[in-house]
Formats: sequence, structure tokens, C-alpha cells
Amino acid sequence: MNFSNVLIKWYLQNKRDLPWRKTTNPYHIWLSEIMLQQTRVAQGTPYFFAFTKEFPTVYDLANASEEQVLKLWQGLGYYSRARNLHKTAQYVANELNGVFPPSYKELLKLKGVGEYTAAAIASFSYNETVPVVDGNVFRVLSRYFDIESDIASPATKKEFTELAYELMPKDNPAIFNQAIMEFGALQCVPKSPDCTVCDFNDSCAALQKKKVAVLPVKSKKVKVTNRFFNYLIVEDALGNTILQKRTAKGIWHNLYEFPLWETDKIVDFDVVSKAVTDTVFSSYTIIGIEDYAESTVIHKLSHQHLHIQFWRVRIEGLIENGLKASELNVFPFPIVIHNFLEKQEIIC
Repeated sequence: MNFSNVLIKWYLQNKRDLPWRKTTNPYHIWLSEIMLQQTRVAQGTPYFFAFTKEFPTVYDLANASEEQVLKLWQGLGYYSRARNLHKTAQYVANELNGVFPPSYKELLKLKGVGEYTAAAIASFSYNETVPVVDGNVFRVLSRYFDIESDIASPATKKEFTELAYELMPKDNPAIFNQAIMEFGALQCVPKSPDCTVCDFNDSCAALQKKKVAVLPVKSKKVKVTNRFFNYLIVEDALGNTILQKRTAKGIWHNLYEFPLWETDKIVDFDVVSKAVTDTVFSSYTIIGIEDYAESTVIHKLSHQHLHIQFWRVRIEGLIENGLKASELNVFPFPIVIHNFLEKQEIIC
């Protein structure tokens, strides 16, 4: 059985109709690949349409403000991708005259572009013979060939890249890369794949050896940290409030939020009331503190679980340069704050 021929035939019969597959424009392919890092296709597709409508060329994206980019990215997560996207657009527009580098090695020099993304752009836009290796590719190849190498190891990445290169038809690398990723996304899925309908069920080593559920092998475990956020929504006599920008490195860099008090555990009203009165807003006269009903959420990130509570803090007088509720729509927020504002009908 010719692995590549069977795979490509399956792809041509089963592939999804995705907008970035209808072009070789490196700008569009780069956008889609950055958006689909750590993101499902169904979630990323509306953002792709939004970005290509708002920023039809790399020059349009380069000329936008960072806040515009972050606002449009809001809800997609991993916001460093959006910041790198913006910086790379500026570099391509201003330093490369709007032309993306035409080779894998040159693409690797762009900010936010790693080996996988560079390989995808190089093969899809320029038909360069370079394999893409992501989680889908690890899974398909490890199962089909019964490879037990630990995919958390850099040496394994090299092993799979060399194998994919051997399998790849050198006259059409793009379709092979698309096919193997699509096969991993739709057929050879992580849990409980339907091997009875798989085109490789007569030749897949993992299926013959009953090892489908244990491949690929990945030893590294992600350590999750719990953090406890208390957002203090200040409200003055006119209903105006305060926002602050997260300028420190880490999650949600350069996004906006309400004043934050981080604690080492979930706290109750008495603890919040004392802290707000004595320290956090000691310069104001507090006339009321209450929690927002049913607003406590656990927001799960890849390495952190954020336990978030929202508190309404009413004060006497007016906040200097306070923001009206109607002005909040333009700010890029972490999606958990955006959802809170929508739920409370503070923004529409």
C-alpha cells in the first residue's frame, strides 16, 4: 500500500471547505496558521473572516493600532499571537515591501513563526518540499508505523519530520501536508477513532497490535497553577468606572481589566470589604460593596486555572477621568471580562 496515495485520495474525498485552502496568498495562509495555533478550526474560522475583512492586506494590518488588533482578536486567546502577528505585519510591510519571505528558512525569522507555521506557509504558498509536523501528524504516523518515541522529546520531532519527508510526494508537498493534518483532525482523532471505517485499517500497525489508545507516547505533564482574581468594578455617582491596562508580561499582556486584587485563595465578602476599605481604594469614600450574583467563574488556561470573582464597589463623588459604560466597548478585554460585561448588560 502506498501511504501517500491512499492518504491524498482520502483527503480529496473528505476535506473540509476552508477559506485558506482556496488561495496561495502567503498573507492569508500566515493569518490562518497563526490563528489555528492552539485553536480549533471552528473557533478560528470566524476570526479569519473578520481579520481579512478588516485588514485585507498586510499593509492594513500593519497600519492598525495594537488595540484594534487585540480587540478583533478578543476571545481567541493566547494573545501573544496577536501581538506577534501585528509586529510581523509591520516588519513585512515596512522592511520587506509587503512581500512575505519565499522560503522555509527565511520564514522562520519572522516573529511568532515557528517550524510548523513556516513549513505550512512554505509548502502551501510556495510548494516548498518541507513537511509540517504537529499533533495530528505525530498521532497519524505514530499509530500507522507503531512508533513509541516520546513526542515531548526534540529528537522525536526530528524523527517524525524525516519520516514525513520520506513519505511526501516531492512534486506536491502541499497536498500531502494538508492531507495528513486533515486525516488527524477528522479520522485519526485523539480519543476513540472509528477505525472500522479507516482507509488504513488493513495496514495500521497500532490497530493490528491494539495500541491505538496508547499512541502517541507523551511523557511530559503540564503543571497547572491555581490563581484567585478579584475584580473590583468601581462605580461613582454618575455610574462611571475605572479600567487599567495589563502592562506586565504574562497572561493578557496589553489587554484591559478592572482593578484587580489577587489573593491566595477564594475570599468572602468580609475579607474583600476590609481590603477594599483599608487599602485598595482607601482614597475613596466607599458607600457599598457587593458581589455580582452568579458571576464567579473558573477560567481555564493551558497552565493556569483562574478563579475569578467580580465585586461592585460604589463610591461617593466622581472618579477623575472615569469611563462611561458606553465607552467600554472599544477596549480589548480578556474574554472572561467581556462575557461578564455582556451578561450584566453593561455592554451590548
